[in-house]
Amino acid sequence: MKPRFNIPGAVFLAVLAFIWQVAADRAASPGFPGFFQVVEALIMNAGVLSAQLGITLERAFGGFALALFTMLPLGVLLGRLKFARELAEPAIELIRPLPAIAIIPVAMIFFGIGGAAKIAVVFYGAAFPILINAMEAVSGAHPMLSNVARSLRLGRLETMALIDLPAALPQVVTGIRISLALSVLLAVVSEMILSSDGLGTFLVRAQQRFDVASVLAALIVIALTALLINALMLAIERRLLGWHYAIQRSGDAAV
Repeated sequence: MKPRFNIPGAVFLAVLAFIWQVAADRAASPGFPGFFQVVEALIMNAGVLSAQLGITLERAFGGFALALFTMLPLGVLLGRLKFARELAEPAIELIRPLPAIAIIPVAMIFFGIGGAAKIAVVFYGAAFPILINAMEAVSGAHPMLSNVARSLRLGRLETMALIDLPAALPQVVTGIRISLALSVLLAVVSEMILSSDGLGTFLVRAQQRFDVASVLAALIVIALTALLINALMLAIERRLLGWHYAIQRSGDAAV
């Protein structure tokens, strides 16, 4: 299924931008810049914003990649091994509700205020959606899959790689998409608290200057980046899970 351009949504956004500009013109306040003022600030700060965006994305993808390559196999393992899952669940449920921002002081103790601390915060926030989705998808898989693995005489690792992971993939991809969105958000927030560089630091410094137009310009950059990443993930998901959607469509047609 090819993605289509959402014309009604684009028109609605244009109407919102028009209302925003009219309201700002009526208010005539430096604390309420209009849409065109924000666009002007976006153009003027384009070089700085693109450089800071690169730093933020580097941290976001670094923490996300670390979470993906550690939590995905761990989630499949815990989903397959009931004893290990029951052993680990109390610790997971104890740690999981803690907001990622709350571990920033701990990250500062171990990693200082540099990039490693920010990546650690991103890793913590991105880890649990991947881990929980993989664990629940594998543990809730149809029992017939275990019978298939035994009939094929697959070992434990082969079963997890060739049967558990493909069967859990639709739910796992959902967890990955959530984690990726969280990674960008947490990278920005950690930069706002552990000020050094990145879009989060740009936001804080613009706020300290009472430069509302630059703050809104940075927020637009973050929103557009998140939109682009989500669209890319959806395209990868459609290609990776084409067989899954084909089965769903065939099931709907049969009903």
